[in-house]
Amino acid sequence: MTLETKKSVFVELGKFLNQFSENQTLKNPAVLHNETFFDAFVDLIQLSQSHNGWYTPEQVYFSIQSWAEALTEENLSQWLSAYDLQKNKVKNVALILAGNIPLVGFHDFLSVLITGNNVLVKTSSNDQHLLPFLAKYIITVEPQLANKIKFIEGKLENFDAVIATGSNNTARYFEFYFKDKPSIIRKSRNSVAILNGFETKEQLCALGEDIFRYFGLGCRNVSKLFVPKDYSFVAFFEAIFEYQDVIHYEKYANNYDYNKAVFLMSNFKLLDNGFLTLKEDPSHASPISSVFYEYYNNIEELEARIELESEQIQCVVSNDLVKNSIAFGQTQKPALWNYADNIDTISFLITT
Repeated sequence: MTLETKKSVFVELGKFLNQFSENQTLKNPAVLHNETFFDAFVDLIQLSQSHNGWYTPEQVYFSIQSWAEALTEENLSQWLSAYDLQKNKVKNVALILAGNIPLVGFHDFLSVLITGNNVLVKTSSNDQHLLPFLAKYIITVEPQLANKIKFIEGKLENFDAVIATGSNNTARYFEFYFKDKPSIIRKSRNSVAILNGFETKEQLCALGEDIFRYFGLGCRNVSKLFVPKDYSFVAFFEAIFEYQDVIHYEKYANNYDYNKAVFLMSNFKLLDNGFLTLKEDPSHASPISSVFYEYYNNIEELEARIELESEQIQCVVSNDLVKNSIAFGQTQKPALWNYADNIDTISFLITT
């Protein structure tokens, strides 16, 4: 297949996904193969929460729409224009995927196929249905892909390179097990936000999206706030109040009650608004329903610390207070060229 053919397949997938949103799911007669896939995908979205309790329809629709917006001819062309894909030697690339948020492994899946490689996918037990469904769709659009996609349930064999995502503990296992193969091993990361007290209500409200989207389970979710000395959290709590309905979701509420109780029994000082706790803590990885915070003296020192701890941090959110920071509310909308852990997956695939 030519690059243009492969791009066109994913453009068609983007058009298919664009039919599905939380507010309006509407069949577009111009979309290919709707007669086979449209109703089945509606059913799968509704069933996703039974497969994984965190995959509510709202969260699944958000992920679907994010990929619908990304998979356009313009975006794919802009992304791939930086690479010479003609020299790539076809490889079998194994993917070991996480399942913390819906379709979290789709970018790796796309990257392997768009570079002309074959993909062997080992899905997470928490996300076993969405990606295989989309794989069936693109195979129907382009049958040649049937020989390039394989989902593996048992032991991974006959692969040339691997991209594996997991916790810090599983990463150590991956690093040992795949020591003789070219690999990208992704560990646990978290995202942070830097505030200076001059943020608008709209910016702080958008920060709520960075915190609460996917219930805070993603590596791009903000789990830590850096604030100046004597910072008042009043404006922050007022701005995020519109996310209060998250507490009505049982799994989130259970985590809120449990983590709050643990903190209080340990005599930690907490700030609490009834659906989110704030705890002063030097760590980056806060539990579900909680965000850590820490005071800083000046931006220069903080920027140096963030650089030093860069392997623990996925995104930095601020109002341009430090270089390469992301605007409030944008962490869960990465472009195709925004790579996880800042590791260029396409370069890895074409140079390995």
